Amino acid sequence: MRNSRDNDSWLKELRAGGVQRDTALADLRVLLLRALPQGISRMLPPENPAFESFIEDTIQETLLRTLKGLDTFEGRSQFTTWVYKIATRVALNELRRRRWRDVSLDGLEEEDEDSHTVPRKFASSDPLPESVIERADIFRHVQHIMEKELTPRQRAAMQAIHIQGVPMEEVARKMGTNRNALYKLLHDARVRLKHRLEREGLSPQELLETFDQ
Repeated sequence: MRNSRDNDSWLKELRAGGVQRDTALADLRVLLLRALPQGISRMLPPENPAFESFIEDTIQETLLRTLKGLDTFEGRSQFTTWVYKIATRVALNELRRRRWRDVSLDGLEEEDEDSHTVPRKFASSDPLPESVIERADIFRHVQHIMEKELTPRQRAAMQAIHIQGVPMEEVARKMGTNRNALYKLLHDARVRLKHRLEREGLSPQELLETFDQ
């Protein structure tokens, strides 16, 4: 393995194709095999039967994304650091997807209706009791408006993505739709919420910004 490449050398060889690209990719794979397991072990235990295959799949996807994204590398860090960040994002996204893969959207909605716990998204970072109460009130008001104004499909999507944090790809799969259609569904839902808040004489900015985060 060659360890002497600078940023320009990585880019040049990966863009060259042929033997140069294959050699650079093989060296990147070795680097990721050394570094990635330690980072992933905090999220997926090494004793998990799927650990090794997960690492291999993550590296393969990372290399593909690296090749596709070479023109986006701005040189603000070491090239290998940039590649490792890609690998981390790939791993996190896949772990999030797996976490929600077998969760029913209906179950999420029922769970929230029966729970008095404020989701982390709506929780206050201010430890003062009045701040906690205020954020809890905002959450309950959001739930009430969603129940009154949104269609069941809009409500299920908003509940899953913006409150529970289910990845959009997973929600689209469970709802039998695609990302573009889901974006449109969410946009229409936010418009409905905005109009309801305006009718109540409330500023919609804070609530809608929460849903856009």
